[in-house]
Amino acid sequence: MLRTEERQRLARERREEREKQHAAKETQILEKERKAKLQYEKQLEERQRKLKEMKQKEEQRRAAVEEKRKQKIEEEKERYEAVLHRSLERNQRLETRQKRWSWGGSVTPDSEGKTGKQHPSKCSPSTANLKQAEAAVSKRLSSSAALLNASERTRRSQLSPLDSSVISRLLAPTQASLARSKSAATLSAD
Repeated sequence: MLRTEERQRLARERREEREKQHAAKETQILEKERKAKLQYEKQLEERQRKLKEMKQKEEQRRAAVEEKRKQKIEEEKERYEAVLHRSLERNQRLETRQKRWSWGGSVTPDSEGKTGKQHPSKCSPSTANLKQAEAAVSKRLSSSAALLNASERTRRSQLSPLDSSVISRLLAPTQASLARSKSAATLSAD
């Protein structure tokens, strides 16, 4: 009787010990699974955070590149407009110069009266300027011609006939300059 009771008790103790060990193993396994799950979730969150940061950096880089491109286009547009503006100004200056120095001159609204005809005694400002310029040029030409004639006589005596003919050709007014002075004279007379 005692032996059977002893055996049963020992068997029960062994069974309880095995159950305890089994429960401890299950607890360990559950703890490992929980830790592994936490680790996996943590890694997943870290990966998502890194992907999000990379995406933000890429968007910022694209925005910066786009901004730079827009700025470059704006600068090129401004440069083009400045060049265009300068060329337009240059063309306008050239046109006004050509109108000022053209043979017929330009008829401005100021030079015409209300009826469209000029008063015979009054001259337009461009004609007055032309007369002043002509007077100044003729004064200079007459004084320089007198100086040239005086010095030319002394030089010609020292030069060969070929050199003196070349110099006299160079000093003689050309047909174009004569035509200009004639047209200026007719303009001033008008």
